[in-house]
Amino acid sequence: MNNRILVAGKIALLLLAAAPLPAAEMTRLDAKPGAGTKVRIEGTSTIHDWQVQGPLILGFMEVGPGFPLEPGQTATPGKVEARVQARITVRSLKSIEKDGSPYSDGMNEVMWEHMKQPANPSIYYHLNELVLKEAPKDKAGPYVFDAKGELAVAGKTNQISMPVNITPLGDKKLKITGDTSLKMTDFGMEPPTKLGVFSTGDEVKIKFEWTVGPKAAPAAASK
Repeated sequence: MNNRILVAGKIALLLLAAAPLPAAEMTRLDAKPGAGTKVRIEGTSTIHDWQVQGPLILGFMEVGPGFPLEPGQTATPGKVEARVQARITVRSLKSIEKDGSPYSDGMNEVMWEHMKQPANPSIYYHLNELVLKEAPKDKAGPYVFDAKGELAVAGKTNQISMPVNITPLGDKKLKITGDTSLKMTDFGMEPPTKLGVFSTGDEVKIKFEWTVGPKAAPAAASK
């Protein structure tokens, strides 16, 4: 009997040792539309430089324990636990003048057509890896990261890397900014041209500002 109890105890200990550890609790931060969020695409043509801009980045970010959520929080450089799913509706992108005023409905239609908008109404980004490179130099400064992820545009997905700055705003709100250069042809898009009038450069620069934070608590029901 004692031997059976001893064997059973050893088996139980082995099972406990082999059991997976519980996943670290993640903090979810949702997109905050209108809270300083925008995405901008800049390019060139034989006539003039151009820019389009959108006010909406949808999605969420999840971060693990120790992620710097508050200004001045201590953080160790290296890979951090984070997930991001972001989405931009193509038709939210519209051409603008350098001062931000609307430019051309015709250019909007051409842009949406070349981005294959009817079949692919959204641009998607999925984060694969986030590495903290540099902590802020002061309490109000940003944490500097390298981000690697997948970007899907016009129905084609590519791996991209870019530097990202994340600034805690307090109350677990984060301002995320970044920029990178891409080629339209890498995503199966032909740069717009018009015979004898203009041609558009293949390379474009994407800049974004994205604010995320905890979901607002539901308002108390009135009595």
